[in-house]
Amino acid sequence: MAAAAARPVELGFAESAPAWRLRSEQFPSKVGGRPAWLGAAGLPGPRALACALCGRPLSFLLQVYAPLPGRADAFHRGIFLFCCREPPCCAGLRVFRNQLPRKNDFYSYEPPSENPPPETGESVCLQLKSGAHLCRVCGCLGPKTCSRCHKAYYCSKEHQTLDWRLGHKQTCAQPDHFDHIIPDHNFLFPEFEIVIETEEEIMPEVVEKEDYSEITGSMGEALEEELDSMAKHESREDTIFQKFKTQIALEPEQILRYGRGIAPIWISGENIPQEKDIPDCPCGAKRILEFQVMPQLLNYLKADRLGKSIDWGILAVFTCAESCSLGTGYTEEFVWKQDVTDTP
Repeated sequence: MAAAAARPVELGFAESAPAWRLRSEQFPSKVGGRPAWLGAAGLPGPRALACALCGRPLSFLLQVYAPLPGRADAFHRGIFLFCCREPPCCAGLRVFRNQLPRKNDFYSYEPPSENPPPETGESVCLQLKSGAHLCRVCGCLGPKTCSRCHKAYYCSKEHQTLDWRLGHKQTCAQPDHFDHIIPDHNFLFPEFEIVIETEEEIMPEVVEKEDYSEITGSMGEALEEELDSMAKHESREDTIFQKFKTQIALEPEQILRYGRGIAPIWISGENIPQEKDIPDCPCGAKRILEFQVMPQLLNYLKADRLGKSIDWGILAVFTCAESCSLGTGYTEEFVWKQDVTDTP
């Protein structure tokens, strides 16, 4: 773990990219759109991708391609993060890890071509090489099917109803003209590639602490202790926020900070997890930080609505320190959400 912590931090930036670059066979890191699933078997099902708070289907937020050098079983490795974007909830979060050896059933042993493939004419692939069908709305596993045409697949009744209302009602009865172009369901986030750069060394600024001794000198002991406690809290809060601002000052557009085993940078002194708050992996190993999602990503998501919308200060994703192989499917990991507080 100490060796991992010595690695430089890698920063992620959102950039536009052609659609072919964001497909599974290119092993992308990306934001939004449909998941570019890594392993085509053992996908998390609708229950695993339902919000634990409101029960509605989660939206795909981002994925990070993060292979482990020296690990044959994790030659390909991806982390997939999902969130609830349904008001008034907008709070549920779940994250999954998948890994494959270089020789596997889904991808070539050789690296993917850097040239665009010839166009196939089909804009969205809704069936994986494993035979698994994907939901027309969200791109997640779709075990439900339209009872009329038996060609449209869905993860849930909610998404089937949404697709029916937005066009499938008209095309369902026309099997020879089944629509390959999927309508905009206003469910997916805008899609971007995550481009990775190594963080430059940054010298932290010294944050001066204010001296509150004068204002408390003539007050009663109880009030003095209360004010002193408040002052220390505000000073610590300001120090943490200033450190956060200093750390990102050179690259303010960063949406992600990656460094397996590093310490996260928090935006607030409130709601910082203790070691006991991070559950161990079912294999028995501790979980360590893999990456953190920055609040700057919110600027790209266009998720604001009247009323409540998704929001966060930091999303810290913790994964198994051993990156265990619990079967061939997707292993759920842990994400900690820190909200933005009123900082000075």
